[in-house]
Amino acid sequence: MTDTPRTGYEVIQNYLRTLDGSPGVYRMLNAASEVLYVGKARNLKARVSNYARPGGHSARIARMIAETASMMFLTTRTEVEALLLEQNLIKQLKPRYNVLMRDDKSFPNILIGKEHAFPQIKKHRGAKKEKGSYFGPFASAGAVNRTLNQLQKVFLLRNCSDPMFESRTRPCLQFQIKRCSAPCVGRIGEVDYAGLVSDAELFLQGKTTTVQADLARQMAEASEAMEFERAAALRDRIKALTAVQSAQGINPRGVAEADVVAVHLEHGQACVQVFFIRAHQSWGNRDFYPRTGAGAEEPEILQAFLTQFYDDKDPPRLILLSHPLEDPDLVAEALSGRAGRKVELAVPQRGEKAELVENARRNARESLARRMSESATQNKLLQGLAEAFDLDAPPARIEVYDNAHIQGADAVGGMIVAGPEGFLKSQYRKFNIRSAAGANSDDLGMMREVLTRRFERLLKEDPERKSDNWPDLLLIDGGAGQVAAVAGIMAELGVDDIAMIGVAKGIDRDAGKEEFYRPGLAAMALQRNDPVLYFIQRLRDEAHRWANGAHRAKRAKAVGASPLDEIPGVGATRKRALLAHFGSAKAVSRAALPDLMAVDGISEAMAETVYNYFHRD
Repeated sequence: MTDTPRTGYEVIQNYLRTLDGSPGVYRMLNAASEVLYVGKARNLKARVSNYARPGGHSARIARMIAETASMMFLTTRTEVEALLLEQNLIKQLKPRYNVLMRDDKSFPNILIGKEHAFPQIKKHRGAKKEKGSYFGPFASAGAVNRTLNQLQKVFLLRNCSDPMFESRTRPCLQFQIKRCSAPCVGRIGEVDYAGLVSDAELFLQGKTTTVQADLARQMAEASEAMEFERAAALRDRIKALTAVQSAQGINPRGVAEADVVAVHLEHGQACVQVFFIRAHQSWGNRDFYPRTGAGAEEPEILQAFLTQFYDDKDPPRLILLSHPLEDPDLVAEALSGRAGRKVELAVPQRGEKAELVENARRNARESLARRMSESATQNKLLQGLAEAFDLDAPPARIEVYDNAHIQGADAVGGMIVAGPEGFLKSQYRKFNIRSAAGANSDDLGMMREVLTRRFERLLKEDPERKSDNWPDLLLIDGGAGQVAAVAGIMAELGVDDIAMIGVAKGIDRDAGKEEFYRPGLAAMALQRNDPVLYFIQRLRDEAHRWANGAHRAKRAKAVGASPLDEIPGVGATRKRALLAHFGSAKAVSRAALPDLMAVDGISEAMAETVYNYFHRD
């Protein structure tokens, strides 16, 4: 009888007999069957044999090997397939020793639609399903909005929705402030508007000199024809175009399209800075803070970041990097396959491209310094919170809940999340209240619905609580009654071991005199100048802001809605005809069938559809 191997490298040695030289992906697991690391290999046997040696490893790899109790393998046809599978598994399993990109939001684009005679220009985020020309990505909604604001001044394209366009009878404010050419009321023809659209597309493609020369020529022609008002309008557009160019900041002459990706690593923490260069213009930058896999170096961090970052995004033709990758040819092949064209990776050493990379590295270094300073402050606050309320440890995840409604109307529940890195806005959630609790203005009933939906889903997705989505602390807006009720709800759900604190306004409902409640304990207060008190106030105020914003958005949508919007076959034109004939949606709902048939554009069949919609009972 042989003893079971205890140390990691001996365990790994036992797998070598079953492996061959195929490409594939391997997983290293600990004694609790938790995945420690996911890796890819061109040759599985050769790669795993490196881990079977008792020495010669970095401290990070040595720790990982020492914890390894078992391994799993998947073979692939090519190393590129192995690379893509590796990154999918890392995103799914979140192993401790892998580099993991934590912020994976989509990036906004500018869309010029093609389904309307007078295309709308607007911000677009998500799948590119709508027909039109897309320009991007932009680093943030703010970067898009600034560009849209300037484009409207220069090219006078409409930004209103199609229903709004169809319903206009006179020019709106955008026309009055010279940001729209008012095609909705015939102030510009289809051909001339198409010219504006073409100019805007040329500008967004980086061909600004062509646009500027054309505007100058038109202005000269207008002056010669003594059309001074038109010449002045063209002059204003040229000024606006010049302002756009000067406001771009970084305008590389030799780089038409590229992403500039730089990493700065310090004390085990990393910041990756991404600058988007499109059409010889900077379309903003974004910083990311990937988990570094317990001590990975810059090449591994950058390679993992690139493969995860472009998993659901189109890579540009050129990616400029601050450090060489471990497998640059492999990553370039994978990204080229995803894009359907060649993608080049480069680490420039001189010239304009090197300056772009150095600028990104400087931003990464400064961003990481700010974040580390903020994290130190945040950690002190979390430590103070744990001491003030006798928590077992500083909470890694705080969830704060709040409801918003007006006398039960448009009721919404909100959840915000905070932790050592501050507010985790990608984790915020909104809950449309579905039960009668909303209509009855029953705040406890609404809280019951929100908590039940939140934790039933958590229990379904992660019953063993292995992920970091489980909170350590719940912050409730309310006093002893609310805390007792929430404790009862959590006990019913079988998750009564999560700490909770109720925050009540206290005497005179004055900020600074808050009282705090915990299940089974007497109320307590904090000193007025206690930093922990200010911290809790910020958490509560953020929850109010989030819930109230969701409520306002829901209320605005409800105010603008019309019963006519729900009738099959009734579009903007028929809706406008019905409202013009009857005056209101309520009058339409009361109309007899012959009266509906008398409306222009409403056939007998459509009249029956409208009538039946309002008389279903």
